[in-house]
Amino acid sequence: MLNNHLNKLERKFGKFAISNLMLYIVLGMGVIYAAELILSANPNNTINLYSMLIFSKYHIMQGEVWRILSFVLLPVNSSFILLSILVLYFYWWMGEALERRWGSFKFNIFYFTGIIGCIIAGFIIGFATNTYLNLSLFLAFAILFPDEEILLFFVLPIKVKWVGLVDAVVIGADFVRGSTNTRIFILLSLANLFLFFGKDMFTGCYYAARRYYHKISKK
Repeated sequence: MLNNHLNKLERKFGKFAISNLMLYIVLGMGVIYAAELILSANPNNTINLYSMLIFSKYHIMQGEVWRILSFVLLPVNSSFILLSILVLYFYWWMGEALERRWGSFKFNIFYFTGIIGCIIAGFIIGFATNTYLNLSLFLAFAILFPDEEILLFFVLPIKVKWVGLVDAVVIGADFVRGSTNTRIFILLSLANLFLFFGKDMFTGCYYAARRYYHKISKK
């Protein structure tokens, strides 16, 4: 049903889709990361670029409206340049694979739904990050390309589905142990994942629960 709706929307608005969206996102992250490195190298620098770009409801209401979207472009804040470059490449690689699978329009819908979810959560709880937005990208990739292999710790080859499963467990633990604000943020930040895969995830959990019930009932 979702695909039918998306196909209808694509026929009407597909021409407005941004091709290579993830490339632009990653380039933006790279520029911000490079700028922060240059600024931090200056001992007299008093500007913290990251703090100027994070989502803060308080500062947005004070007129710093760029924060509504600028948080999306914040890269991993790491002093290890090579690691940061690899993370950015990984984001691009996953986004490019998803766009190739879905097409530009559907990938745009997926990514922008995640952004809108983060923004709504940010206005509810006062703060937002792109952590779960980026994680939704990885989880979508793991669902669609489960047997793709990556190098864990740059050495150990492992299928994406197992890393995705671990991430899903961690998110579940964060949701269970977290505060109400944390739960709101997780649910809204992963709205894109629920929109695209919610039915399949529910069906999978349902049949897994049935198999488990039949297994224990036979004992």
